[in-house]
Formats: sequence, structure tokens, C-alpha cells
Amino acid sequence: MKNTPDETNFNSPLGVGGGSFIKVTEQSSLHSDLDKKSVSQLLSEMNEEDLKVPLAVSKALPQIEELVEKIVVRMKQGGRIFYLGAGTSGRLGVLDASEIPPTFGMPPQLVVGLIAGGDVALRNPVENAEDNLKRGWEELLERNINKNDTVVGIAASGTTPYVIGALRNARANGILTASVSCNPNSPIAQEAEIKIEAIVGPEFVTGSTRLKSGTAQKLILNMITTTTMIKMGRVKGNKMVNMQLSNAKLVDRGTRMIMEEIGLEYEQAKNILLIHGSVKKAVDAYREKNM
Repeated sequence: MKNTPDETNFNSPLGVGGGSFIKVTEQSSLHSDLDKKSVSQLLSEMNEEDLKVPLAVSKALPQIEELVEKIVVRMKQGGRIFYLGAGTSGRLGVLDASEIPPTFGMPPQLVVGLIAGGDVALRNPVENAEDNLKRGWEELLERNINKNDTVVGIAASGTTPYVIGALRNARANGILTASVSCNPNSPIAQEAEIKIEAIVGPEFVTGSTRLKSGTAQKLILNMITTTTMIKMGRVKGNKMVNMQLSNAKLVDRGTRMIMEEIGLEYEQAKNILLIHGSVKKAVDAYREKNM
């Protein structure tokens, strides 16, 4: 891998093309005089805007499908997913990655969320961190990025230099890249092999992309990892048979899965679950012994 990020062709701090494309995410809200409206009006109008999100995501399904198909091939060869983002986008990537081990029983190194500014930025803004063109790629090199891996850059605006630099260098090194943005034809989309765009329109509060844009990004990340894990065999039927038994609720859920699957009484099902550590292992062991 190249050790020095390639900064050529950055025409402005915003990346390729600079500000030459239209930022839908920065356009004025369709709702005015918010400060003069009742709580009921505000909630109703926010809900009205939120209803636009699933439709916008549905238009990106072909690109999401293409990405998942390619991720699965690479993951079966030992590949990983790396999410990169700043602010809300970065936090959403970290959130999605952190849910994979408990939900699907996979190691935490399989899906990794990186946020500009590091873990401190999960709770507090880190000044200028997202403007560093080099740091995203440096962080990937620190984690021994390779051609079996996939890099997904997340930026509602589509202009985050931290993400642009990582995508550009990853793609130059033959690594699968994808972008998730909420503006059409953005700089990060120009850097990615697979361009996922959910154009949700102006935000309820002008420019506040933690709202519709953040919701759209969350839905897309849910789709990417959930469908990938299903295709990796981590779900049976519609159940999380490999989930970690990290609390009483999950032990109870797993116990009832076993009861349903092989017809055991509650205490017997719970006992073999705790012995084997997952629903799948418990069911497989029981069937091997009794059939």
C-alpha cells in the first residue's frame, strides 16, 4: 500500500469540483417560522419530512445491492468493512459497527467504524479533524488495510476531506470503495466505485443533517451490515442465532428460540444454551447427540 496519501486533483478544501455541485442538504427548509409554531405543529411537520426518507433510500437499493454482493465475496476471503465519517456520519458508522458483535456474534475487527478526531469525537466536536485529507488513509494503513477489505465513506454533504482522502487512496490501491451521501454528484461519490445517494431534500431545520440525512444514512448502514451478515450465515430463518448472551434478556430470547426450534422445556433449553454459548451451537450439539 502507498504510505503517503495522494493529494493531487483536490481543487479545493472540499475535494474534486469544490463547491460546483448543488448542496441540497444546505438548502432552506420547506417550513418557515419554526419558532412561532406549537409543539404539535412542529412534530407533525417533522414527521411529514421524515416520511420522505424511506422513499429516498429505496431509490438507492440497486447500489446497496451491488455493494453487499461485493462485500460478501471479500468477507468470505477474510475481508473487513471500514466505515469512515465525521460528526453525525462518523458516529453512525461507529454505532453500526459496534452492534455487529452482540447481534451476530462476529469479532469486533470485522466491521470497524472510524470517526474524524477519534473516540473523543463521539461525544465532543474535534476542531478541524474532518478537514485533514491525510488522516483517514493513515488510519486505514494503521489497521493493515488490504484488497479483501471494503471502505465505505459516509458524509451527508459529500464534501468531507477526511473521507475523500481515504476513498481516493483506497481506490488507488485496488480496494473496494463506496460512498454514502445525501447530495447528488458529490465529491465523495466521484471518489468511490459504488455511489449510494439518498437525496432526502432540505432539512426541517436548515442544514441540520443529523435529521433526515442522518436517518437515511442509518437505514443504509443497517441494510449493508444486516444483509451481509445474513449472507454470511449468521441468521437462521429470521432469528439471531449467533447473538452474544450478554444479558438476561438475550439469554431468555435465546432460550425461547431453542424451545421453538427443537421443542425443549424452558429450563432444559436454557441449560444447553449456557453450556454452548449460542443458539446455533446449542441446537447443532443437541441434534448431533439426539438424532
